[in-house]
Amino acid sequence: MKAEDVKAMLQAYTSDADAVNLQWFFKTGPGEYGEGDQFLGVRVPMIRKVCKEFRQLSLGEVQKLIESPLHEHRMAGLIILTLQYPRASNQAKNDIFDLYMQELTKRNINNWDLVDVTCRQIVGEHLQGDRGQLYELAKSNNLWERRVSIISTFAYIARGDASTSLDLAELLLCDREDLMHKAVGWTLREVGKRCDEQLLRDFLDRHARGMPRTALRYAIEHLPETQRQYYLSIKKT
Repeated sequence: MKAEDVKAMLQAYTSDADAVNLQWFFKTGPGEYGEGDQFLGVRVPMIRKVCKEFRQLSLGEVQKLIESPLHEHRMAGLIILTLQYPRASNQAKNDIFDLYMQELTKRNINNWDLVDVTCRQIVGEHLQGDRGQLYELAKSNNLWERRVSIISTFAYIARGDASTSLDLAELLLCDREDLMHKAVGWTLREVGKRCDEQLLRDFLDRHARGMPRTALRYAIEHLPETQRQYYLSIKKT
């Protein structure tokens, strides 16, 4: 199995119209967060279908995919890592995690979909026993490292543990990037939905007045209407 084989199979599912739409959707214009990214026009279900055929691809070949200038190649490489990680030996898990973090540092994991589809299964799972590195990522100057820090905590939310999610939400609450406002609000919403709604309300009681409106709207999405209006009214005042 080679990276070139993955690329060839992905090519069979390309769409010129989807490539144009994806370049617009992922903000690839000058000065936008995805500036310069290139798309084949392959949708995620098709990427996943291809990845299942190549789940045994060596890390060296996976790395070639993640370092491609084409978005779908990078997505495929990262999804293959998520397929490999759960069944890997401890040493192999270390190697997968190290490759993921290396490519994050090299700015090859550089859009919100690449982060959101993959970091929970690798970074979140790998750091569940020692989460200090997540706090370091949250302090990074790089948007995608900060997003990895908080989205990775979905691995803990799924187990009913909201502690790290709430810590990082507070740390990142006033981030300068709207994409982080969405990530923080989404995380808080899932804390209320999957862990304990009271934890969410306690957080909002402390922070709703100073939260970015985008984060607040995401966070209150599943609360009863009366509570949503209450927190929105606090924000206005």
